[in-house]
Amino acid sequence: IVIFVHTKDTVKELAEGGISKGEDFEWLVQLRYYIEDNPDKPGTDDIFCRITNSFLPYAYEYLGNCGRLIITPLTDRCYRTCCG
Repeated sequence: IVIFVHTKDTVKELAEGGISKGEDFEWLVQLRYYIEDNPDKPGTDDIFCRITNSFLPYAYEYLGNCGRLIITPLTDRCYRTCCG
């Protein structure tokens, strides 16, 4: 539930801030998931994570106990730093 509340709050902030383009910085710094053609396996779709300039393949790894994660502005900054 925590992640859904955070997502709702983030979308609300983006809408209230007038963020409407895919090139807007406030959109680019959000962790986003895309299904795209895998450049290493042509003709195969895969999941990729994007945040700022980073393009990372989703590795289907165990993500721990996400239900207990508390999300703060610092959590968002950590995602940006670790992925960028």
